[in-house]
Amino acid sequence: MRSVPRDNRLVTAVDDLDRGRESYAHQEWASAHQVLGAADLSGRLDGADLERFATAAYMLGREAEFLETLERAYRSHLDAGDRLAAIRCAFWLGVNLARQGEMGRAGGWLGRAGRLLEEEGGDRVERGYLLLPRAFQREAAGEPAVAAAIAAEAVAIGQRFGDPDLLALAAQLQGHLLIRGGDLAEGLALLDEAMVAVAGGEVSPIPAGIVYCGVILACQEAHEVGRAVEWTAALSDWCERQPDLVAFTGRCRVHRAEIMQLRGAWAEGLDEALRARERGLEGENQGAAGEACYRRGEILRLRGDFAAAEDAYREASRRGREPQPGLALLRLAQGDADAAGSAIRRALAETSEPGRRLALLPAAVEILLASGELEKARERCEELGEIVVNQGAPLLDALLAGSRGAVDLAAGEAAAALASLRRARELWQQLDAPYEAARVRVLVGSACRALGDEEAAALEVEAAREDLERLGAAPELERLASLEGRGGGDDHGLTERELEVLRLVAAGHGNREIAAELVISEHTVARHLQNIFAKLGVSSRTAASAYAYERRLL
Repeated sequence: MRSVPRDNRLVTAVDDLDRGRESYAHQEWASAHQVLGAADLSGRLDGADLERFATAAYMLGREAEFLETLERAYRSHLDAGDRLAAIRCAFWLGVNLARQGEMGRAGGWLGRAGRLLEEEGGDRVERGYLLLPRAFQREAAGEPAVAAAIAAEAVAIGQRFGDPDLLALAAQLQGHLLIRGGDLAEGLALLDEAMVAVAGGEVSPIPAGIVYCGVILACQEAHEVGRAVEWTAALSDWCERQPDLVAFTGRCRVHRAEIMQLRGAWAEGLDEALRARERGLEGENQGAAGEACYRRGEILRLRGDFAAAEDAYREASRRGREPQPGLALLRLAQGDADAAGSAIRRALAETSEPGRRLALLPAAVEILLASGELEKARERCEELGEIVVNQGAPLLDALLAGSRGAVDLAAGEAAAALASLRRARELWQQLDAPYEAARVRVLVGSACRALGDEEAAALEVEAAREDLERLGAAPELERLASLEGRGGGDDHGLTERELEVLRLVAAGHGNREIAAELVISEHTVARHLQNIFAKLGVSSRTAASAYAYERRLL
């Protein structure tokens, strides 16, 4: 009689294990985790099932459990004599520990994987996996070309063995490295190759999520908006097909928030960035949470909520996300051109990678122009042009055209500026980027006015105002209001001394420098600034500087 219940329990356990495997295959992570976890308590999971259980934990955002279970899978594979499977477990343990900053343990696991592979001998696909951490190490050491070559070797191994996971991971990494090195065409081609396998369902869950997020990030660094939008939509669909998914969803929401910002849906973008932060923290992903905070800071800055924007940038920094160029542009909007210039110079000095400098150079041009450093702004603009040339990315072309137009306008070359600015406006409109298009239209209006065409200037400014009002871009509306009040010949009641102070502010001098130049106290300079702001109806040094440029008071 006692044998029947034992048989029934055995049948039930087998059925439950099959049900857990089926849930895993259908990417029903909560169910797979629950059922496989119950089977694990009875000691019925072999190495492969422990890997499934670990993956389910990872996809639910339980990284500590993922690492613990994967270590058990490693030992189970070794006990069963499957050393190659154990090597892969050790690889993933090392990679994920490194991502968490536990470099000692990460190095131990990767070293263990390397030793096992050497003992195993022969030409193995696992060698390609172990090349990936080496590529990351060479990149961190400032050798991006060497890193890209190592990734290319891993791609070749993935192709030779027909391993879709390795091929997708290595192609995505090599493509990203090439983009950071300035080779956008080849880099984007590799990203597309990686995404074909992922979108076709050929890649297993964790590598698929890594490739999705890595490809979209690389597209954004390359300013390849079309691809970023396309693959973000694909990532969103992938996430939505897995209702229990926590891992990768934080990054997905960050990407969606960035696209919403570009398209002018700022309220929705703020909400999405907040959800991205929460999901990143839930999934123990500080990187995703930091990116979400930075995105919130960007949108808040454009809306004029400077205090909240600064809080967001500071949190992004605490979570490991460089807050530039956003924080420098915030300082500029607050009227502190000195702090803005120092911040952007420091950020540029820290990187020589063309891809990363692309994110900084347009902001550097804007800040330098606001500080009156025309020649330095022109140098940065020329550097931007050298990186962008022949890349064929509309967003990059728009950034370059806008920067060139702003530099020419500041140099008094209105005709040359107008050609570049009209090109920039056209490109931003094609990209459905209303904020950037409106800002360029303001500059187009200034160029038209400088050429004596007041009617064309009024039309451009009116169109820009309508878009900025719809967006709620308070700082730009304030600057535009100060520009629009420049019709006649009066100077809004400014005294000669106040005009001198205004000219120096527009040239980028701080209060101490102005005090030394005019032989007055800093307190007196501050009082003059208060009077200037009140008479011009502005609230920042940036808006006052714009007035000085527009009225040709320099």
